[in-house]
Parts: sequence; structure tokens; C-alpha cells
Amino acid sequence: MATLDSKLSSVLGDRTAKALDTTFGYRTVGDLLHHYPRRYLVRGELSDIAELQEGDEVTILAEVFSASTRRFAARKGNMLEVVVTDGTSKLSLTFFNQAWREKELKVGSQGLFAGKVGVFNGKRQLAHPDYEMIADGNDVDAAVEGFAGKYLPMYPASGKLPSWKIAQCIELCIGALDEIEDPIPQFILDKHGYPSLQQALVQIHQPADLESAEKSRERLTFDEAFILQLLLVSRKEKMKSLDAIARPRREGGILTAFDQALPFQLTAGQHAVAAEIEEDLAQPHPMHRLLQGEVGSGKTVIALRAMLAVVDSGGQAALLAPTEVLAAQHLRTIEKLMGSLAHGGMIGAPEFSTRVTLLTGSQSAAERKDALALAASGEAGIVIGTHALLSASVEFNDLGLIVVDEQHRFGVEQRDALKGKAKIPPHLLVMTATPIPRTVAMTVFGDLDVSTLRELPLGRAPITTHVVNTLEKPAFLERAWERICEEVSQGHQAYVVASRISADVSEDADIDFLMGTSPLELASVEELAPTLATGPLKGVRVAPLHGRLSGELKDATMSAFAAHEIDVLVSTTVIEVGVDVPNATVMVIMDADRFGVSQLHQLRGRVGRGTSPGLCLLITTAIAETPARIRLEAVAGSTDGFELSRIDLEQRREGDVLGAAQSGSRSHLRLLRVLRDEDLILTARADAEELLSMDSTLTKYQQLAREFAKVEADTASEFIDKG
Repeated sequence: MATLDSKLSSVLGDRTAKALDTTFGYRTVGDLLHHYPRRYLVRGELSDIAELQEGDEVTILAEVFSASTRRFAARKGNMLEVVVTDGTSKLSLTFFNQAWREKELKVGSQGLFAGKVGVFNGKRQLAHPDYEMIADGNDVDAAVEGFAGKYLPMYPASGKLPSWKIAQCIELCIGALDEIEDPIPQFILDKHGYPSLQQALVQIHQPADLESAEKSRERLTFDEAFILQLLLVSRKEKMKSLDAIARPRREGGILTAFDQALPFQLTAGQHAVAAEIEEDLAQPHPMHRLLQGEVGSGKTVIALRAMLAVVDSGGQAALLAPTEVLAAQHLRTIEKLMGSLAHGGMIGAPEFSTRVTLLTGSQSAAERKDALALAASGEAGIVIGTHALLSASVEFNDLGLIVVDEQHRFGVEQRDALKGKAKIPPHLLVMTATPIPRTVAMTVFGDLDVSTLRELPLGRAPITTHVVNTLEKPAFLERAWERICEEVSQGHQAYVVASRISADVSEDADIDFLMGTSPLELASVEELAPTLATGPLKGVRVAPLHGRLSGELKDATMSAFAAHEIDVLVSTTVIEVGVDVPNATVMVIMDADRFGVSQLHQLRGRVGRGTSPGLCLLITTAIAETPARIRLEAVAGSTDGFELSRIDLEQRREGDVLGAAQSGSRSHLRLLRVLRDEDLILTARADAEELLSMDSTLTKYQQLAREFAKVEADTASEFIDKG
């Protein structure tokens, strides 16, 4: 008898086991039994051939309508063409130099046919499909039932391992399976009316009816959510057991002086989040908090207040940014907000003041030496930097708080490298301007406390967004350039965003191939900037900005734009986050269908940051009713980042939502979908918290403890730890 941990070779033999390992990475019986059907074919119901799409990998149940072999006139060989039907539509199967198959593929017989749908001479076909004929066609219902029961499972398959071969392997494994010890406590199964693990695994592959298959799928989906939430809740509790230096607010220090000098009122939401962070910092264990908020909701000032609270306690704060443009922008913003409080050690500086320094990879040796000295001595209470902060030469006197901006741009190892520069675990605040739906936050950031800023600061102007299709209305692009000139004439500034730096055909060639677009048709910064400057924007001060420019030139360009020495910035998405120029009122995004929903929302947030209304024009050639156009219309129709984030995530693969590590075949999340399974995740979270409050070490639930340990040890689980 076999267990879930038994090697597949012990049940299926070495050859089949090797094929399953090579194709899917499956090595144990449990691996294969967690390869779930996508759908079920009902006995006696032929597939709907009319629904098949070119390029699809399919398995269909169909009847042979005709079979004929013909020899090639110009060369040796022959071709067997078999036409199969569902009674309404037909599909060709072609085999080269395999005329002998005509004896197997008799007219009137039924079978399962698997392959990739292609089109030749206007007709859909499967070339050299794999197939499995069902009996002799005399009693099809009985034959299918004998082959795989009433409901035939259709599995994710490959050319070498079609669906029915996988079904046969799974049938052998189920037949060899010994009794399984269920990891989920019985009281939880009883509460939800779930079948045992053994019943669920059998019924999802060999269902007696579709209702039992669905209940089994729900039980197995719950398992994934529950183990994951158990891991996240456990990590959250472990964080509380670590020692950290409490950094309670100290009245009469730099934070008090900062608040008194702040030229605007914080919103109610900012006050609430600031209070949550102050309470966290006052604890003797590390803060581990995610701060998410709408574009322009004022996350930076909240993070700065947290950093100043740590400075008041004698510590230092490090702000890690993903790009040099964003790091330099943070430096300008923070120095502007702090004023003379950022002049620590200088003549005339206030009593409570500190230094703010910048550390990036493109700095000169002298600049880097000064920044390193300020960080190591503790003279700089706030150190802002890019990945350069992670290098071994960077030391801190007393690193008490790490702020990670746009956390999704950084990996676990990078975050840990910065943590390692603190003498004891520092407090951690991670920020994102991409709003995250509730269940995604619970699933991806479930070991973090989450603070959300929804409202925009008072006085912010609204942003209007329009989709401009240059195929339908070519003159509208010229009108976009006229609109920029009008805004510039009124003293405002503008952004023009392109999806690529240059018109180099090799650049993004794989993306162009997949999207069916020609790279020569796409706007690029290097072509667009001079074209605009000598054409429709002649007389307007235009400058390019992109990632290939030197750090010094990027910083100089951004500084000049902020100082209104440049009217129009032609840029890539390097200005996507954090860039704050209140005087910019117009953004034109070229080839807008090349960008995702959340990215467009982020880009749009660079305008309308002052008191003048913002305008965003999405330039596209995408025609109406296509997915790309629908995506653009959604952005134009809403400025609610949380609503748009759901639309964005619904259009993406689950692996993209959860992180690259989760898209692999060994992922523990085979069924769970964070948007679809919202209620299930909430239930699993509550059950995980209840169980750990009763038995924090899972001593009474040894099988669950073993499953928990597997997931915890699996490198794929690192995606959860996003700080």
C-alpha cells in the first residue's frame, strides 16, 4: 500500500514516474493526487467543437465522421485525414506517414483526442493528436463509464502526458492508497461539513456526482487557505516574541517641532494611521506594518513622522527606495517638509534637528564617503537610499526603523540584508501606493498589520481621464499636444509617457511578439522627445528622462522639472511612483494599452497633486470591446484605486498576484484564488487564529504540524514574507 509520501515510481514504475517528474515536477503520490481536474466531461455528451480556439491545448470527446489516406504527388509519403464531429461541428485530425491508424479510427467510433488546435487552409485541425478510443462504439455510455466513471476528469496536460493518461496514473495511485491521516482537526471539518481528506481526494478525481466533486474541491481549497493562514498567524505571533527597542513618542523633540511647523492639517485618516504606528513603535517588539494608500494620500509624511519619532529616541531610520529617481525625490520632499530641522550640526540649526543623507550607486566617491560617514556616526538620523544601502560598507550607529517604499520591488533577501545592519531587530514599515484588496493583503501580507489611507489631502484637485483612439479619431492626438501647450502657457507643466526608451527592434521583442504589435509602431522616449520639441511642442522646454541616463543626469533633470526649468518631461515609467511636482497638470500616456490597470493609475497620480485640475489622456489604437480597450475604459471611468486593483488582479494569473515563487508547479496553492475565495480565506484565518490560541505549538495535532513544517520549509513560502 502507498502513502501520500510514497515515490511515484513505487506505484507507476520508473518510466512513467520520470515523465511526471520531468513534465510537472511530481515525485510523490501526494504530488500527483493534488493535480486536480480543470473540468469534467459528462458521459455520453460529446465536446462542443465550435468553441475550440486556435492555439488551445484541448482534450475532446468526439465521434469519427470520416477517415481517408492520400499519397503526396510531389514527394514520398502519405497523409491520413480523420474528421471527427460532435454532431454539429467538425474538426480535422492529420497524421503523416501513419496510414495504419485508419484501422483504429473507424467511422462511427468514439474516442478522446488531445492536441493543440491549429488552422490550415481555413480549417481547424489537430496535427498528430494523441488519442484513446473507447471500446468499439457499441455501447458508448457503458464504455465511458468503464473507462473513467460517469464524469470524465479533464486535467492540465501536455503532449507527452494527455489528460486520460494522467487519469489512469491517478486511478492507479488511488487504488494503491492506504488510509490517510487527516491533518485538519475533526472539529473544524465538522464545523464546515467537509469530507475527510481521503474522501475529498477520491471524489475530486472520481466523482459520484458534480455536487460531491464541488464539495471536495472546496475542502481541498480550504486546506490551502488554512495552512497558509496558520503560517502567517504563527509568523505574526513570533514577531511579537522578538526583542526590540521601544521607541515611544517623546514630547518636546524633533517630532513635536515638525508637527508645529507643518504648513497643512493631517487628514483624519492620517491621524488614525499615525496613532497606530506610534503605538507599534512604543512596544518592546518590532513593528511589522504595511502602510497602503491611494496615490497621493500622504503616506510619505506619515512615514517621516515615524522616522522622526525614532530619531527622538536616539536611533536612526533608513528609507529604501527602488530607483534613484524615487530616492532623490524622497530626499527633496523630506528636506522640504523638515526645513531647518534637516540642518542638524549646521550653524543656526534648531536645537532639535538632524541630518538627512542620500546613498545611491551612481554617487561620486566623495559623496558616497560623506554619506557613509554620516550614517556610521549617527549624525544622519535619516538615511535614504536605493539598493546601495544593502552593501557591506554601509553601517549605522543605531538603526531603529526601516521604511521600505514600493515593497513589491524588493526581495526577502534584500530586506533581510538591511535588517542585519541593526544591532537588534529594528521596527519595519513597508509602503505601497498600489491599493491591495482585503483578501490579497491577508494572503500575501498576512503576517503584517495593515494600515490604509483612503482619503486624499484637503485641496487636491480632481483628475479627468479620457481614452483617445488614434485610429478612430487621428486628429485627437494633435489636440493632445495643443492641450499641453495651453497648460504650459498658463504656467503649468506636463508629462508624456512612453512604454520604451528607444525604437530598438530588439527591445521588448518577446513582449511585442506575444502582444502582436510591431516595435516600430510604438512610441519611444528617444524618438518622441526631439520630435515633439521640434514639432507640435516647438518653443516649449522639453526634456527626456529614462533609466539609461546617468544617475547624475536623471537627478538633474528631475530637479530642473521640479524647479519649473523644464515644461514637459518625456519619460518612461521611471516617474511612476513618488514623483511629486504639484505644478504638473497634464499627462499623455502613449500606447496606454501596453500598461496594466494599476500602473496606469499610478502614472495618472503624478498630475493633479496641486490645486489645479489634472488631465490624463490615454493614447491607444486598441479597438472597442477588446480586453485592452475595456481595461483603459475602466481606468478612465474610476479614480478609486481599490476598485481598479480588483479589476487589475482579475486579469492577472494567480502566480502574478502572489509572487513569482508561487507560479511554479510545486506551489502549495493549486486551487486557492485570492479574489474568488474571499469568504473561504476569511473563514480559514478565523480558524487558524482559534486553533493557535488553543495550541500554539500544534502539539495535539501532529499530522497538521508535519504539513505546517513542510510548507514552512518550502522555499515557495518565502513569497509571503514581503516586508
